[in-house]
Amino acid sequence: MSSAKAAGSAPGKEVSTSAFNVHEIRKDFPILHTEVHGKPLVYLDNAASTQKPQCVIDKVAEYYSATNANIHRGVHLLSQKATLEYEGVREKLAAYLNASSSKEIIFTRGTTEAINLVAYSYGRKYIHEGDEIIISYLEHHSNIVPWQMLCEEKKAVLKVIRMDDNGDLDMDHFHSLLSEKTKFISVVHVSNALGTVNPVEEIIRAAKERGIPVLVDGAQSVQHQHIDVRALGCDFFVFSAHKLYAPTGVGVLYGRKELLEKMPPYQGGGDMIASVSFEKTTYNELPYKFEAGTPNIEGVIGLGPALDYIQKLGFDAIQNYENDLLVYTGKILRGTPGVKLLGEPKVRSSVYSFQLEGIHPHDTGTILDLEGVAIRTGHHCAQPVMKRLGVPATARVSISFYNTKEEIDYFALSLQKVFEVFK
Repeated sequence: MSSAKAAGSAPGKEVSTSAFNVHEIRKDFPILHTEVHGKPLVYLDNAASTQKPQCVIDKVAEYYSATNANIHRGVHLLSQKATLEYEGVREKLAAYLNASSSKEIIFTRGTTEAINLVAYSYGRKYIHEGDEIIISYLEHHSNIVPWQMLCEEKKAVLKVIRMDDNGDLDMDHFHSLLSEKTKFISVVHVSNALGTVNPVEEIIRAAKERGIPVLVDGAQSVQHQHIDVRALGCDFFVFSAHKLYAPTGVGVLYGRKELLEKMPPYQGGGDMIASVSFEKTTYNELPYKFEAGTPNIEGVIGLGPALDYIQKLGFDAIQNYENDLLVYTGKILRGTPGVKLLGEPKVRSSVYSFQLEGIHPHDTGTILDLEGVAIRTGHHCAQPVMKRLGVPATARVSISFYNTKEEIDYFALSLQKVFEVFK
């Protein structure tokens, strides 16, 4: 990828992982050493939320036990300390994403709110009747519904890039959708339902030739590969901290400063103002213009050590290990009679969706849970993907760098228990 080495794996390609000591890494995650229904936990639901290393847990506890105070508004020591730590994470994120300035980093409650912020603020100002917005068939609901709402309000038109039977986007169709009416593109980087790694570089290049802004939903990519937003060339990039080994309730919106400065505030309230009178309110500078009210302070502060932890491991090591484990998991699933994989994309990252012959995914998930194996079942907030594949739901296994081949072997044995129960 232009932003970094591509995350994900092509079928059958294995890599060396000799320098990656997963068993030492697992010691940093307390929950991985717990039991579920009397069985050792095998956590394979990482696309929904990743587990937290002890350094993150300690940082949140430290905030509450030694710092707890509101930010930006207090002259007392605790407030100043909290503010420094909070803003320090913003600086760290700017470096992490290679943003040109920390003013381009906006904190939200999650990926969903970050997308809604852009749809509401940029969309309401710059999208007009008859304009067209492009998304893809692979989107999470949070990257569909806000644009549908905007199109309904503005009488704009939502265009959808088709996907093929393998779960890859039809790029010829994408290029055919581009026209002088196209005013915005919002596309997922990695599908949470199928693991498809989309060719966002090609999408961005085509958009830039026409001056069309692009938002990339990185909720399923930022934890698996290094993201360089300037090399990638996107105008907006969004993700959630809880999928990046950090606390829940925190999202990150990167936006190019030139665009953010032109966008009106998303919400009104404290911190996003410069001055207020009954006659007129003036708004704060970036990034605070988009951060109304008291934020999830401890969550943002907890994101700091998560970023440090990932960078210490190194993305090359993470990608090599995860890609090897992904290939191994695929071989196990393809070699298990009665397992049907949904989607075989050209490049995949971290996720497999599957069904067991004659068994509902919810039943699969329930029996696996009794064996201590945590997976996700349902439509994964991607109902159009399910409809395209002709299924109501799937079982989804999603991996992280703290998972092991031994866990995948146990998962495979547990699948046999499911077959035995429903024989």
